[in-house]
Amino acid sequence: MSGVTFDAGGLIALDRNDRRILALLERARERGLRITIPATALAQAMRNPARQARLSRLIRQPSTDLMPLDGPSATAVGLLLARTGTSDIADAHVVVCAQRAGQVIVTSDPDDLRGLSDGLTLVVV
Repeated sequence: MSGVTFDAGGLIALDRNDRRILALLERARERGLRITIPATALAQAMRNPARQARLSRLIRQPSTDLMPLDGPSATAVGLLLARTGTSDIADAHVVVCAQRAGQVIVTSDPDDLRGLSDGLTLVVV
């Protein structure tokens, strides 16, 4: 495992001070693992940066990669949605980012993600 990719549910759990997320992030930091945050997941979770200190701190860390939905990513997301007959762009972006990075996904919605790809490693919060 090279790191952890967060979906919106994982980011919201962090924002709510979920101890499991805090412990996971500490272990990742100790092991030098990368944290990936797809911009689409951040858009779903971020509502008030001034009040979301934990989330705001996480996205500023040098070990955090904020992944845009650029042209190549948008194409990969669209192909995944077409292949699976689904429509949630943010979930598909999370899966694409995690697969590219070879990372586990922290999620509160495992069923939707499993519907996009077999063989995902999920940490459910």
